[in-house]
Amino acid sequence: MPRKIFERLLPRKKSKHNHTIPKALDVVKKQLEERFKDSDDIAIHEFSLPLKLDLDTQAVLVYIKGMVNQDAVFEQVLRNLVLGLRQISHLEKLPQESIKMIKDIITVAEVSEKSSWDDVILDLVSGSALVFIDGQKFALSINVAQGERRGVEQPVTEAVIRGPRDSFSETLTINISLVRRRLKDPRLKVKKYVIGERSRTETALLYIEDIIDSGVLEEIKKRLETIRIDSLTDSGYLEQLITDTWWSLFNTTQESERPDEVVGGLLEGRFAILVDNTPFAILAPTTINTLMHSPEDYYLSWIGSSLVRFVRFIGSFIAFILPGLYIALVTYHPEMIPTQLALSISATRTGIPFPVVVEAFIMELAFELLREAGIRLPGPIGQTIGIVGGIIIGEAAVGAGIVSPIMVIIVATTAIASFLIPTYSLTVTLRTLRFFVMILSALLGLFGLVLGVLIIGGHLCILKSFGVSMLSPWTPLRISDFQDSLIKLPLIATKNRPVFGRPQDRRRLVDKRPNDLKRGRTE
Repeated sequence: MPRKIFERLLPRKKSKHNHTIPKALDVVKKQLEERFKDSDDIAIHEFSLPLKLDLDTQAVLVYIKGMVNQDAVFEQVLRNLVLGLRQISHLEKLPQESIKMIKDIITVAEVSEKSSWDDVILDLVSGSALVFIDGQKFALSINVAQGERRGVEQPVTEAVIRGPRDSFSETLTINISLVRRRLKDPRLKVKKYVIGERSRTETALLYIEDIIDSGVLEEIKKRLETIRIDSLTDSGYLEQLITDTWWSLFNTTQESERPDEVVGGLLEGRFAILVDNTPFAILAPTTINTLMHSPEDYYLSWIGSSLVRFVRFIGSFIAFILPGLYIALVTYHPEMIPTQLALSISATRTGIPFPVVVEAFIMELAFELLREAGIRLPGPIGQTIGIVGGIIIGEAAVGAGIVSPIMVIIVATTAIASFLIPTYSLTVTLRTLRFFVMILSALLGLFGLVLGVLIIGGHLCILKSFGVSMLSPWTPLRISDFQDSLIKLPLIATKNRPVFGRPQDRRRLVDKRPNDLKRGRTE
């Protein structure tokens, strides 16, 4: 179980500063200087608050340069505290009414009291300004965070022809708002966690209270609470830590940079996890079925979507099995190839110095090199390298007699088919397993090919995502979920949510159209 793995990760260390804030301002300053020793970006300003009749109260303003809006700090915080309070009658002591008065004077959206030293440090490194008041065992945390942040842009890995053009960014609050804009439901819950002993990364768990299965919800909460790691820099880290089977090549979670995809998953009874500083959300429970779906499937007519989805499934099968099938047939079973085709293959392989399996591996590895080079290079250059490089290498290899033309066709067809898969993690998995099937086909022929398919199929049968079979709805067989599987039924026919997520509320559509319209007659 993942929890046993979590227990072996970095243990939580108790901080020697894990206590309440001392009353003496000198002690506070000393502890701040000790904690942020040799950090030149820490700003500490001492000033006086006119809160007593005869003597001003000393206070300290602390913030990190570059992480706060300094105009807001000086104009709305420091200036208002120093000058604004002088226009209000002084008090002998500092009762709770004075704290409320200070909060009212600070014209910033969010001001809160913090009494734990760890909470204070977390707010400080997150971009808040802190005000410590002499004699008080708390600090005022003022949200004036400001940093360089990327705006909402078009999706890169999940582009569609028809559909929304916005995608998640690296700012957690913006990402949550993108989901809230589409799902204005008070039952949409957002529970935040801070993960990472050093990075202190803010993470948000999103779910719809009356739809998600309570068992799934308790399980993901337990897994998030048991994570002990020093840094969480991307959702990919979290994806690996909460997965059911870390050793499997198949992801038991789904990544997405599209808010509409996340909202669709939430409405099916799944949960989403958003991580600060990363534009990809995590969706689970997940099946192979959901990994093969694109958001665009739900924006087009059911006939067109079903055709595209069917082609996508066929393409994934081709991308996985075609090179291995070619190796098995040419090497061990040439009698199964039609005569004319066998003669053509034999003619094109005349003079080729390598066996079919070596030829296939050479071309597959060459294409993988081109694919990776195209990804790492800047956009326009990468596309040029991928297209031109593939043409030049293919033509040169055929002209030099290193590979046959039919092998170039096989590899190119396999590559094009792999581009049909909408989820990148599944694409990487099938690319890896393709080499496994090629090796078995080279050793055992069609028997090895079938054996490889059975091994992978058997693995998928036992693979689960938060208790849900990865091969749902095919195994276990759920006829009701076939409405949104290999083909997509009309929207009006999908009145219930999929069963695989075990939603509490299964009904999602009520057909109240007039009977004539239901029968397709509008006269």
